[in-house]
This record gives sequence, structure tokens and C-alpha cells, in this order.
Amino acid sequence: MAIELSRREEFAILTLSRPDALNALSFQLIRDLGAALDEVAGWDVRALLLTGAGEKAFCAGADVKELQNRSLAAQRRDAAHGQRTFAKLDALPVPSVAVINGYAFGGGLELAMACTFRLATPNAKLGLPEIKLGLIPGYGGTQRLPRLIGQSRALELIMTGRTVGAEEAERIGLVNRVIEGADPLGQAIVFAREFTRFSLPVLSLACEAVQRALDTPISEGLRIETDLGTLAFQTEDAAEGTAAFVEKRKPAFRDR
Repeated sequence: MAIELSRREEFAILTLSRPDALNALSFQLIRDLGAALDEVAGWDVRALLLTGAGEKAFCAGADVKELQNRSLAAQRRDAAHGQRTFAKLDALPVPSVAVINGYAFGGGLELAMACTFRLATPNAKLGLPEIKLGLIPGYGGTQRLPRLIGQSRALELIMTGRTVGAEEAERIGLVNRVIEGADPLGQAIVFAREFTRFSLPVLSLACEAVQRALDTPISEGLRIETDLGTLAFQTEDAAEGTAAFVEKRKPAFRDR
């Protein structure tokens, strides 16, 4: 398999492992990725960290050689399968963090955008260059990019195929932070612990509320917030959190 799964403390680590091909997304790798995400969903972890093998690339995008001489039916089928695979990140019971070390182009950037958060090393280069091949992004890029950076900037990047560096990506909101140092995964764990110390069920409710806000008018979004906030209020962790605040101590969340 071109996917490696491991654990590091309370975190799942998923590594795309085709360094000789800059971790390009072959159709087989996407199938392996889907199976790996299904496996992670059953693990007792607090977050998933997703990265690429080697120092050159997180993922350089689709394996372009596989795109030649394909029928329209096969292309449509595999694009839909890729979208379903990336959507499994939304369904995970824990947050996900893409650790973008090097190139993240095309499907690689689309995979990173499907994660809850994105961190980039200083040498990261990000872009959706499909227009240069006479194509458009097919694994969610046209939908997720404008939600992250706005319609105008998204259209610019998609319609020009322009590459952005790590600093610009952070400035426009494409990545959350630029991380320094020789251990990007270690830095990602430090970042993840800023939120994984809280109640996982309540984190999930907060994430759902924000995601659903993007697809509804504000009046409906406020109703969703009220409903999900009421669910959070009913958790044992909410009772513990409020009690700890009153008693001036650190809460001991138990994820229930």
C-alpha cells in the first residue's frame, strides 16, 4: 500500500507514501486512502495528522499519466469516488490536520482542504494547476477553496493555475499557520493540542455548526446553532466545564 498508518501518542498519523512520484494520487492510492480513513474512524485517538513521505511533497496531485485515454464514464465515476473519499474526513469523529510539507498541487491541495485544519512548512507550494491541462479541479477544489478564501481569490487561483507560497497561503487563509523546525509532525501535535484537550463530542458539535453555516441562510444557521448548543449543554463535559470555572480549577473532560 502507498499509505502508512501509525500512532504517535494520542494521534493517528496517515502518510501518503509514494515519494518517488511526489506522493501523487493514483486511483489505487485513493482507494487505499479511503480504507485507511475507515480504519482511523474506529481508533481511539484525538486527532488525525495527514502528511506526505519525504521532504519534497505533501502530494503533487493526480497521477496525470492515468488521466490519458479514459472514457467520460470512467472519469465521472472516479471523480465522484475521489470526492466521496475526501468527504470521509468530514465524517471522522475527530478533527484532522493536514501537514503540508512541500508541494500540494491539484488533488493534493484538495485533500488538504478537506481536512479540518492546514499547516504548512516554509517550503510549501500550493495551487490548483488543472487549468493548465485543460481541466478544472475535480476532487472538491471548486467548492472548498471559495469557502476558505472567498470567491474572488478562489477564481483567481483556479483560473490562472497560480502557485502560492506558505506565507501567502497563510495570509489569505488557505492555511492556518506556517510551522518551522525539523519536526513538522511534532509542531502539528503542539498545534492540535490547543483543541484536543477539550471535549471531543463538543468539538464535533462546534465543527458541525460552522460547516452547516456555509450552506444555509443565517436565520437557519442560528436555529442550527441553538439546537447543537443545546446538545452540548446536555453533555457531562459541559457540567464539568462550568463547575470547574466556578471552582477556579482546570476541567477534567471525559468526552461524554
